Amino acid sequence: MPIYEYRCNQCKKKMSILVMKIDSQQELCCTFCKSENLTRLFSRFATVRSEESRLESLADPSSLAGLDEKDPKSMARWMKKMGKEIGEDVGENFESDMEKTMSEEWEESSESFD
Repeated sequence: MPIYEYRCNQCKKKMSILVMKIDSQQELCCTFCKSENLTRLFSRFATVRSEESRLESLADPSSLAGLDEKDPKSMARWMKKMGKEIGEDVGENFESDMEKTMSEEWEESSESFD
C-alpha cells in the first residue's frame, strides 16, 4: 500500500494519500478543500550510503568546484554539505553564525593593513 504525494490544483496545497489498491481506480480528493482536481507529484526519497562512500565523495576534488574560500556564503554551503555527508547536523543558526564569524575575521584582517 503505497503513499503518494499530490498537489491540489484548486487550493495549491500538497498532501500525502495512502492508496489502498494500486489496480483499482480510487476516487481521490483534496484533504483540505475536497477538490478532485489533483496532480500526482514525484516524491523525494533517500538512498543509504556507507560512511566510506560518503567520505569518498567529500575527497573528490570536483566537490570543491565553485567553492570560493573568501565568500562566507560559499563556505557555509560547503560546510553544510560536508556536515550532511558525515551525518552531522550543523544547526539552525549555522549560516548566520558563519557569516558573522567570517565578517569579523575580514574586519580584523583589514584592520591589520591600517
